[in-house]
Amino acid sequence: MNPVIKGCSYILVHVPNIMVEGGTTQILEKENKNSEYIQKLNDHIRSYEECIAYAPNQAYIGNIYPDELYNIPKPWYQNLVSPKRFGEFGEIMPEDEFYALMQISDVFDLVLLEKKFVEEVKEKLKNHPLINEKDLAKLKEGVSLEEIEKQIDNKAVPLRFKGKIVGCVKKAHDKDVTLSSHVMMENLATKASAVLAFKYLLKNTGINVEEIEYILECSEEACGDMNQRGGGNFAKAIGEVVGCSNATGADVRGFCAGPSHALLSAAALVSAGVFKNVVVVAGGATAKLGMNGRDHVKKGMPLLEDVLGGFAVLVSANDGINPLIRLDSIGRHTIGAGASPQAVMHAVVVEPLERLGLRITDVDKYSVEMQNPEITEPAGAGDVPKANYKMIAALGVKRGDIDKSQMEEFILKHGMPGFAPTQGHIPSGIPILGYARKKILKGELKRVMSIGKGSLFLARMTNLFDGISMIIEANPGIKEEKGPEEKEIRGMIAKVLRDFAEHLINSEV
Repeated sequence: MNPVIKGCSYILVHVPNIMVEGGTTQILEKENKNSEYIQKLNDHIRSYEECIAYAPNQAYIGNIYPDELYNIPKPWYQNLVSPKRFGEFGEIMPEDEFYALMQISDVFDLVLLEKKFVEEVKEKLKNHPLINEKDLAKLKEGVSLEEIEKQIDNKAVPLRFKGKIVGCVKKAHDKDVTLSSHVMMENLATKASAVLAFKYLLKNTGINVEEIEYILECSEEACGDMNQRGGGNFAKAIGEVVGCSNATGADVRGFCAGPSHALLSAAALVSAGVFKNVVVVAGGATAKLGMNGRDHVKKGMPLLEDVLGGFAVLVSANDGINPLIRLDSIGRHTIGAGASPQAVMHAVVVEPLERLGLRITDVDKYSVEMQNPEITEPAGAGDVPKANYKMIAALGVKRGDIDKSQMEEFILKHGMPGFAPTQGHIPSGIPILGYARKKILKGELKRVMSIGKGSLFLARMTNLFDGISMIIEANPGIKEEKGPEEKEIRGMIAKVLRDFAEHLINSEV
């Protein structure tokens, strides 16, 4: 039986200071003491207020339907909308509160926070709808600024807020580079942002945390030590903080397609009856913060890649209500399919539809790589979602599903503008699930296809590309099988008795 998507959550965290300390672009630029980018960087950092008034961010957390972005003039960073911290699916958390959440998520005392800062942020968190007394009890009393500076001299990563040092992340081992302060900051940021997304999933679905049996974590980070650098396990570490005492879990990795593989794994586990409730969760990637920053600064733009993304999805047994994940026609880019964009798209879009006898127009909305084009276009990468939709439309023309003159109309109707941060795994197919579920339940959509793609060649292990898709559609309800009538049952019993009596008589003869 096909499983259902019972709920989703989406969160962002505004982390301009972590971007400066942990973003790969910024780290590499700092090696050049004469870097013009580093010299200008601070003048292009957005305030928290500007971040939450940015339309794509509001779309991500559920306050603006993505298609509404068509009606907001560009550039979006100059045409700000109503600044709302909280949305239907989650929130945009400020950096000071996130530092506290990182310490709450830290079980090895690696995050040190200054005493006065702890007092101030603790008061703020007391008003947070999802941070409870148990969480607040994990906040340490705080240490002196002198102690923090001493740790920074010993290669701890500084944590700054409003231009001041308020804490640091220490290294977890003196010689193991995979446990360095930089890596520990990456991992703790991933963990803490996933914890926040998980908490919102519990709120949005109303599920009892004890009912969750399995967790699949699917970010682009991998935790371990020098002997097993990607050994894991983020999933259980996140579940521990959230209080999933009845759950176990593991990590799934596949570059940007990781979430789609995790969602498929969750759906298969539920369908097989192994578990009733599986959570797919991911936190953000600090390495990708400010990734296109050089181009943004050159063009006089703010640094738009200043947020960590996170999401969580609850996959459960069919309840006859929530949208189904169709397991009978999963799109997959196989090893022998070829690496051209056309080959990938044919494998993940056309083939699964053909198996069900559907046309390309039978899918109401396609969720592809939903990167915000305002981030990617200045860097020369173009409008990634639109490029994907053009390819799907071209395949529709080739199959005769639409006329060539209808391509633009198809893109507007079956696509949507990109709105997700460029966090790698975050934009790839997953951002639309919350809206898809909502609109399918309202009867406004019938069928959606979520497509995840991944650049496997980045690991230098293969030149292959990756792609996986699944169809999510309205639940027709659970049809009860009609049992035999009482008269039929009596007739069946009588026949069995007659046959048995006849057998006895023949045996005596």
